[in-house]
Amino acid sequence: MDANQSRRLVILGTGGTIAGRATQAGDNVGYVAGQVSVEDLVAAVPTLAHQALTVEQVAQVDSKDMGLPVWQALVRQLWVHLNDPEVQAVVVTHGTDTLEETAFVLQQVLRPSKPVVLTCAMRPASALAPDGPQNLSDAVAVALQASGGGVVVVCAGKVHSARDVAKVHTYQLDAFDSGDAGPLGCVEEGQLRAFKPWEMVRDAVTEGSVERFLSAPTLPRVELVTSHADADGSVVRALMGQGVQVRPLRGIVVAGTGNGTVHKAMLHALEEAQTTRGVRVVLASRCARGRVVPHAGLSFDHSQGLSPVKTRLALALELLLAD
Repeated sequence: MDANQSRRLVILGTGGTIAGRATQAGDNVGYVAGQVSVEDLVAAVPTLAHQALTVEQVAQVDSKDMGLPVWQALVRQLWVHLNDPEVQAVVVTHGTDTLEETAFVLQQVLRPSKPVVLTCAMRPASALAPDGPQNLSDAVAVALQASGGGVVVVCAGKVHSARDVAKVHTYQLDAFDSGDAGPLGCVEEGQLRAFKPWEMVRDAVTEGSVERFLSAPTLPRVELVTSHADADGSVVRALMGQGVQVRPLRGIVVAGTGNGTVHKAMLHALEEAQTTRGVRVVLASRCARGRVVPHAGLSFDHSQGLSPVKTRLALALELLLAD
């Protein structure tokens, strides 16, 4: 056993389909997520039997309901384990629906120099042929063999970066893609085959920024709207018209058509929100591939190549740390 493999690996559970259970083994859609403990998930993977592990249940949720409290709990535990010199890497089991958002938040907040590997399943643990055990085994292989740090996602034998990964299919086992960037690598019979270097940490995270995230009662309110044919400004104006009973609107991300274009009726409302209310507006594209290419005609800031959902999180985190 080499020096890396003798160090401890941490596995954190948050629920999701990988921990789901249905009343009938052949039912891959009518299940309840977050029913099986992470300890039982680990016990179902024979390749982990002799690995030095710390296993903890952080949450037990359907990831469609993911939000700040679970993210804070994850960051809190990750911060402890990543600063432990005896810990080599951390694996997180997670639901597929918001996996890309959690991966992005963890990367932005922690920028870990050690591997943090999120994994999942498209079939519940009770399925006739569950995909969770293989995905968990692959995630552990990546955690032990990765030469770089950062948050990655492992599913169906592929390794994706937190920045680029997106869920692109509702049902297939290979439900994730990295768009134009492509995957970082793959897992072949328990061996990591890297296609390109991991996302390296450029700026060290500060304890103060982590504490700011952990102490936040809410994230700054940033809403996501979509431009489409026959759109108007009513949704944007409704958001601006909400009273003091809700959190103040701090930002709007627009999933625009094509290269960040926005219907002229919606555009007028967005310009009003930015100029008269001080609401930050950022353009993303609703296209599955490509990015908003910067040009002189853009009315607002662009998303730096991020998807609409990740742009919303990036803006919320930026506003949080700027407060």
